[in-house]
Amino acid sequence: MDNNLYKLLPKVDDILAMEDIKELQNNIPYSIILESIREELDNLRNRIKELDEQGLLKELSMLKDRILRLANKKNRYKLRTVVNGTGIVIHTNLGRSLINEEVIENMKTVSTKYSNLEYDLEKGMRGSRYSHLEEVVANVVGGEAALVVNNNAAAVLLTLSTVARGKEVIVSRGELIEIGGAFRVPEVMEQSGAILREVGTTNKTHLRDYENSINDMTGALLKVHTSNYRILGFTSNVEIDELAILKEKYNIPVIEDLGSGVLIDLSKYGISYEPTVSQSLKKGADIVTFSGDKLLGGPQAGIIVGKREWIEKMKKNPLTRAFRVDKFTIAALEATLRYYLDENDAISKIPTLRMLTVKLEELKLRSEKLASDMAAFGEYLDINVEESYSEVGGGSLPLEKLKTYCVTLKPKDGNLVLLERLLRENDTPIIVRVFKEKIYIDVRTLLNGDDLTIIDGLKNALRYEV
Repeated sequence: MDNNLYKLLPKVDDILAMEDIKELQNNIPYSIILESIREELDNLRNRIKELDEQGLLKELSMLKDRILRLANKKNRYKLRTVVNGTGIVIHTNLGRSLINEEVIENMKTVSTKYSNLEYDLEKGMRGSRYSHLEEVVANVVGGEAALVVNNNAAAVLLTLSTVARGKEVIVSRGELIEIGGAFRVPEVMEQSGAILREVGTTNKTHLRDYENSINDMTGALLKVHTSNYRILGFTSNVEIDELAILKEKYNIPVIEDLGSGVLIDLSKYGISYEPTVSQSLKKGADIVTFSGDKLLGGPQAGIIVGKREWIEKMKKNPLTRAFRVDKFTIAALEATLRYYLDENDAISKIPTLRMLTVKLEELKLRSEKLASDMAAFGEYLDINVEESYSEVGGGSLPLEKLKTYCVTLKPKDGNLVLLERLLRENDTPIIVRVFKEKIYIDVRTLLNGDDLTIIDGLKNALRYEV
């Protein structure tokens, strides 16, 4: 190794004096630029023993660009937008349900000015933040009262803590599900202070199983809708209207955790039937809990609807303070729920529902247009339009396969792994599906402008020098 090579490394001050680096300071904090310079110089020092003078000069010719690239990377927000080309509509890893622009405007209006978050304008005194949602929830799904917390696990925990703390809660063994992040219904029940009483078997539970387990310690009957999996074959379960019979006979409240929280019957749009919140209430559930950011298509929230006597008790539970939502969630949820006052508005304006119900013919046309726009890359890629299947995602409708059209890409050099990585590392990351030695880009989950981002991403990827 030639120690004189170290003398060729530029000083930090000399790099800072470069015109491109000076211009960078208009948009990026000085500390980030300085950190990037030092990091790239340290990398070069660590590698210099592997280089001769010609190799070092080549590295130095690329140093400025590497510093610029690293500084821009360090200056990015950690939470960023991505292109979802996977076809999974409610993609938990990619943010679940998207929010309509009109909803964002409502959030912006409320958050950039003072609001009546906890102020009763009619009485001129302190009010409740939950009052802003009760009327629209009642109009959309029914129920005497409503309460919103930060997610559905919190909704179930708060409900059980209020209704059955220190008492037994009877639930079918086949409904003791695990949700995302390894959180399990039995563990949530344990934290609530309720005592789990399992009945039935994994595949079969009968009404008599519930009734035979009722005793003086019974605090509630719980039904958990298995929205994230299905048991098929030799099965039976007890529906809410059947549990309502026991409710009337023994004066025991019935709770249903619907999880995915669908508010309209999607079967009329060719999607498998999923029980709605209003149907559960009409069939006799005293309390129903569900998510805001799954099939409802709103912000992350846990929504509790049902009998006023129970909701009022929940509001006084100390856990409510820990689980409470802020003005952003309330503004977003109210605006989203208003769309449900007209089903056509809900289908057309809520992104999740619009993606789930889009016509197959439209998907085919969009995929053909995207493939045509990619024609210039034919030298490097085999580009085709293929039929495939999208998924609902988010632990909802696990068996549902939605027919779709995808643009498939197969690198002619065979380096599929590299292409996927380069698309993922694009300035706006492009997340795709890899299947059978091809990249699949499902147009169902692409938004306006995503096509251009994908084209630019491919340009950057295909000229990349490894």
